[in-house]
Amino acid sequence: MRIPIRSLVVVLLLGTGLLVGCGGSETVSVPVVDRPDAPAPAEDTLEEASAEAVAIPSAYDTVQAQRFDRGRMWTFEHLPRDYFQDTYGFAPDEEWLTQAQRGALQFGDGCSASFVSSQGLVMTNHHCAREYVTDVSRTGEALLENGFYAAERSDERRAPDLYVDQLVETENVTDQVFGGLRQGRKAGAQARQRRVETLQEKLSAEASDRDSTLRVEIRETYQGARYTARTYRRYEDVRLVMVPELQLGYFGGSTDNFTYPRFALDVAFFRAYTPAGTPVEPEHHFSWDPDGAQPKDPVFAVGHPQSTNRYGMVSQFEYKRDHQLPDRLQTLRTRSEAMEEYIRAHPDSAEQYDLRNTYFSIQNTVKGQEGQLRGLRDPYLLARRGAAVQALQDSIRAVDSLRQRYGTIVNEIEGLQRSKEVMADKASAFVTFSNLKLGSRILVRALHGYYYDFLRTRGAPPDRIQGIRTDAEKVADWPPGLEQKVLVAQFEEIQAAYGRDHPTVQRLFKSRSPDELATRLVEQSALMDSTAFLTLLDEGYRKSDDPSVPVIEALAPMYLNTTRQMQDIRQTEQTLNARLSQARLSVYGPRFPPDANGSLRLSDGRVQSYRYNGTVAPPFTNFYGLYDRYFSHNEEAWSLPPQWITATDALDLGTPLNLVSTVDISGGSSGSPLLNEDLEVVGVIFDSNMEALPNQYLYRTRGARAVAVDGRGILEALRTVYGADRLVNEITAEAP
Repeated sequence: MRIPIRSLVVVLLLGTGLLVGCGGSETVSVPVVDRPDAPAPAEDTLEEASAEAVAIPSAYDTVQAQRFDRGRMWTFEHLPRDYFQDTYGFAPDEEWLTQAQRGALQFGDGCSASFVSSQGLVMTNHHCAREYVTDVSRTGEALLENGFYAAERSDERRAPDLYVDQLVETENVTDQVFGGLRQGRKAGAQARQRRVETLQEKLSAEASDRDSTLRVEIRETYQGARYTARTYRRYEDVRLVMVPELQLGYFGGSTDNFTYPRFALDVAFFRAYTPAGTPVEPEHHFSWDPDGAQPKDPVFAVGHPQSTNRYGMVSQFEYKRDHQLPDRLQTLRTRSEAMEEYIRAHPDSAEQYDLRNTYFSIQNTVKGQEGQLRGLRDPYLLARRGAAVQALQDSIRAVDSLRQRYGTIVNEIEGLQRSKEVMADKASAFVTFSNLKLGSRILVRALHGYYYDFLRTRGAPPDRIQGIRTDAEKVADWPPGLEQKVLVAQFEEIQAAYGRDHPTVQRLFKSRSPDELATRLVEQSALMDSTAFLTLLDEGYRKSDDPSVPVIEALAPMYLNTTRQMQDIRQTEQTLNARLSQARLSVYGPRFPPDANGSLRLSDGRVQSYRYNGTVAPPFTNFYGLYDRYFSHNEEAWSLPPQWITATDALDLGTPLNLVSTVDISGGSSGSPLLNEDLEVVGVIFDSNMEALPNQYLYRTRGARAVAVDGRGILEALRTVYGADRLVNEITAEAP
C-alpha cells in the first residue's frame, strides 16, 4: 500500500479538524485543480449577485442569499475600499494597510498576535500561551496556575519552539502554478502539485538568500482556484514577559467558553528578540488607545483565522450534519470523559504529563462543534446557502462556455456525498486512530512502526524514512491509566463500526474483550515508553515479540484501506469544489472573501450589544461582573487568586473588562488585536459567543459576536493587581 503515513496523519488532523480554536498544523495540503477560465474583473465590487428566490419545498422557499453570507474576512489584496468608505467614512490607503499588515503576527502554529511596542512586545491570548508557559516553568514552579511577570527584561524567559511570523510580501502565483500544463488529466494534476512544491522551495530559497529570517509559503484560496505566495519574517527567539493566573485567563472555565457576558483576562505578553539577543525594533507596531472603544464604534480585527466553510453545497452541509460532526463529537466526548476522570483522580500525574492543556482543547472543540452542528440543523441556514448555489447555477447556465465546462459540477458533488455516506460508519472508527495528541500512544506508535519497517524493507528514500521517525518521536508519553481508557474506547469503536463477526475483528480480539486486550498491551508493550519504542524501531519493530505487533498487523490494513478510500473521495471533492470556485470567480470575481485558511485577514465590524435569553447583552462587561460571578457561584471555575480577592478596594471596578463586536472571526483569530480606525489597540480577540458558531458556514450578525478583552481592563489589571509598571509604561509610552 503506497500511502505515506504523513499524508494519512494530515487527512485525519486537517481533514477532520479535530482540535479547533487556535489549533493549526505544520503541514498544509494544497489541492490541485484546473486553470480558471477567465481572469477576475479589474474592479472589485461588493454588490451581491442578483439572486432569484430559490424553489425550496419548505417554509423557507423565498429565502435569498445576502450580501455578506461569505463573511467579512478580507484579504489585503482585495480589500473593498468603496465599502469601507460608504460604511465607515474612510477608505484605507496603502500606509494604513501596511501598518495593519506589518503590526500583525502569527503566533506559533495556530494563533494570532501583534506588536504593541517599539521594543518587540507581543500581545496574544492566555490560552494561546498555555503550553509555552508550561514549557518555561522551572522545577517547583506552577506558572500556569500562578502566572508570571518579568519585573526586569533579564527575567524574561525564552519559550522553546515558539516563533512569531510577520507577513512582509504577497504575490499571486496562480499563473505560475497553472501555466502551460495540460488540463483535465490526472498526470497534469500531479504535475501541478509538484510545481507548487517546487515553486515554494525556489521562492523560499531566494528569500532566505536575501534575508535568513524570511520564508515563503504557498496556499490556495477559493478552494484551490487561486494560489498565493506569502513571504514571512520569522522571529524564533520569543520570551515570556507576563501571563495572568489560569483562574483569570480561563475564568469561567468550559462553562463560560463561547458565551457572553464574559469576564476573562485572556491575555499574555511576550517579546521577540533578534538573533543577536536584543529586542526586535519593528518598523510597525500598534499603539494603545487608553480611552478605549465606545458603543457602535467601528473596530477592526487583524489576524489569521484558520478555517471556515462558507462556500459549501447544501448536500455537503447535510453530510456534515448527519455523519461527520455527530461521529466526531461522539469520539471526542469519550476521550474528554476519559481524560477528565483521570485528571480528577490523579492531579499530580496529570500535571506531570501536561494533560490539562489537552483536556481544555478537547472541551473547546466539543463545545464549538456542538454549536456548529446546531447551525447545520437550522433549515433557514441551509435554505440561504441553497439560494446562493442556485444563483450561481443560474449564472452558469446563462453562458454557453460556462455551462459546457461547469454545468454538471453541482450534481457530481452531490453524488460524492452518497459515496461518503457509505464509508461514514467505518471511517468513524478511526477518528483519532493516528492523532498524535488524542490517539492511543501504543496504537499511534505501532502504526508508525508498521509503516517505518514497510518503507525500510522496500528501499524508500532516506528522507522519507526519516520523516516517519521524526513524526514518531513527537508522540509524547502519557500515564498507563489514561492509555487503558483510550485503548478500550478505540477497540469498542472498531467493534461497533465493523461488527463482532468481521474477520479482522475476530482476528484482533479472539475471545478477549476490549478491556482485556487493552490491559495486556498496557502491561506488556514497550510502546508505552518513548525511549523503548525508538529502540524497537532501530532493531526492527515488526520482527519483535511486542504484543502490539499482531494488533497493528490486523488493524493497519483496515485503517489504511478505509483512509485511502476516504482520501480518494476527498481529493475528488476538492477538485470539484475548486472547479466550482473557478466558475464563481468567472461570474463574480473576487468580490466575496475566500474561506479562512490561516492567511492574514482584516475583518471589520462595530462594538454592539445584542438580544439574548429574553434580555440584552451589554456591549461591555466590567470588574463588578467578575466579582459577581466569583461571589455568586462559589465553584472552582469562577474562583479567584488571593491577590484578586484583596484588590477590590484598589481596582476601579467600573473599568471595562470584556467587549463584543460584529467582527468576523474563526479558530486561529484568537490573539488578534482589536483596533480602532486609527489602528490603535482597544482590545484583543479571544472568543466568540454561541450564536456565532454557525458562522462557520454562513456569516450572520443578528446575535453573533466576537468577544475581546478590553484594553482598559488589561491596563487596570496590570497596574493595580500585578504592579507591572514596567509593562504598563512600555505599552502606554506612545499612546496619544
